Amino acid sequence: MAKSKEEKTNVMRTLEQKKIPYTAHSYDPEGGIDGVSVAQTLGQPPEQVFKTLVTKGASGAYYVFDIPVAENLDLKKAAKAVGEKSVAMLPQKELLPLTGYVHGGCSPVGMKKQFPTVFHETALLYGTVCVSAGKIGHQVECDPNALIALLRAKTADVIV
Repeated sequence: MAKSKEEKTNVMRTLEQKKIPYTAHSYDPEGGIDGVSVAQTLGQPPEQVFKTLVTKGASGAYYVFDIPVAENLDLKKAAKAVGEKSVAMLPQKELLPLTGYVHGGCSPVGMKKQFPTVFHETALLYGTVCVSAGKIGHQVECDPNALIALLRAKTADVIV
């Protein structure tokens, strides 16, 4: 259970509401918010810590990709996974108005609007994965199958 002194984020409230067990982790955001630093700080293998990337397709639709923190999104594979001609990373200034999250604290759970979401296929290899809890300095660790079901996400090979 989360310690009472830890603040609850919307992500944590959503997981509780949907009865998805999770472990909350927090870290000092001053120590670096890049995913690999966060994974090291939390003592988690980087392949089990996922970063959330938001893209815009050629059609104008938005898509969310969750990939291991040490990896890079392959835009061609990503476009193919969502049936677009191409996708491009969302400019950072558009992230907060679109999702309600800031860069470094973007979670696939609890965005203002639910966008089609794709997890890199390796998420299913692990009993648990970590994603942002929607606030810099906070992560949640839970069953990837539960997360994928909650988000109605799919999995595909979308990394370089």
